[in-house]
Amino acid sequence: MTVNGERFEREVEPRLLLSDFLRHELRLTGTHVGCEHGVCGACTVLLDGDAVRSCILLAVQADGSAITTVEGLATADGTLHPIQAAFREAHGLQCGFCTPGILTTLVPFLAENPDPDEARIREAVSGNLCRCTGYQNIVAAVKLAAERMRP
Repeated sequence: MTVNGERFEREVEPRLLLSDFLRHELRLTGTHVGCEHGVCGACTVLLDGDAVRSCILLAVQADGSAITTVEGLATADGTLHPIQAAFREAHGLQCGFCTPGILTTLVPFLAENPDPDEARIREAVSGNLCRCTGYQNIVAAVKLAAERMRP
């Protein structure tokens, strides 16, 4: 598989979860594991551009795919993705545990919805649980990112 633009080939146990492969085999610990049932969204990564829960996918299911983790959103020179920069500037995070999953959820959402209203944004992140905030700053950050990403 390709992870954050780099090709990896490993022999793994058939039951190894994609989240565990990313965290333990590749040391990409930005992908967090919360509920381990696909409910909280903390483990969300991009699989061929789609947001998926890595805690309920087997690593072998991603064979031949392109994975993007939160570490892969920034450019090689360290420039933050617009959604990352907006979260920083609009205080869209608190403890940060849910943030990587929210960010990877929002990348394809904003690609498909360049000018989302608050209701659409709240719906988009409804599968990502945050126990620290009321989502207000998260919504503000998404609006800021959307504004900056529009052509």
